[in-house]
Amino acid sequence: MTRTVRLFLVDDHPLVRDGLRARLGSIANLEIVGEAGSAAEALELVDSVQPDLMLMDVGMKDMNGIELAALLLQRRPATHIVMLSMYDNPEYVQKALQVGARGYVLKDAPAAEIVAAIEAVSGGGTFLSPAVSKKLFRTQAPRPLLTPRESEILSALGRGESSKQIARDLNLSVRTVEAHRQSIKRRLGIEGQAELIKYAVEHARKFGQS
Repeated sequence: MTRTVRLFLVDDHPLVRDGLRARLGSIANLEIVGEAGSAAEALELVDSVQPDLMLMDVGMKDMNGIELAALLLQRRPATHIVMLSMYDNPEYVQKALQVGARGYVLKDAPAAEIVAAIEAVSGGGTFLSPAVSKKLFRTQAPRPLLTPRESEILSALGRGESSKQIARDLNLSVRTVEAHRQSIKRRLGIEGQAELIKYAVEHARKFGQS
């Protein structure tokens, strides 16, 4: 992270919040500016704290985190939200993304994964825990998780085009196309180039639709 990110924690378990502070408190350019133990407390504090990013539990008692995310984003649409959950249910993930959350990380993820999510989302991207990503894409078309440009590039890969061909067709540099390919792999939880091409071929028609 090249700038200081103001982070706000929301979880109804004090031990979880303590653990997050311990894991994240020493990260450079990350400032934990507040925390809440309930949805009501988060709604009360967020305007005064003005966080850049909120790390928020899905399963809270007074209101679930997805509903809270929707309310908060109505009030503060520029705030980025990463959901933190014990559940890898694709329905929860899809609902979180639909209301505007930019990331979804499992609670048992290593600290490095949580940091990666914060870095990606604070930089304007999205992030899903790899385990969540793989389960989600087994059950439904993942198009909503890709930008229009990434969908174009994935479709072109599925047609057998090289990065150089795609760059020429879309009036982009080869370096930009390669950066998009890396972003697509990260979002889809794909590791190698061969796996990316295989996925692109299987899903080219879906991603090529308007």
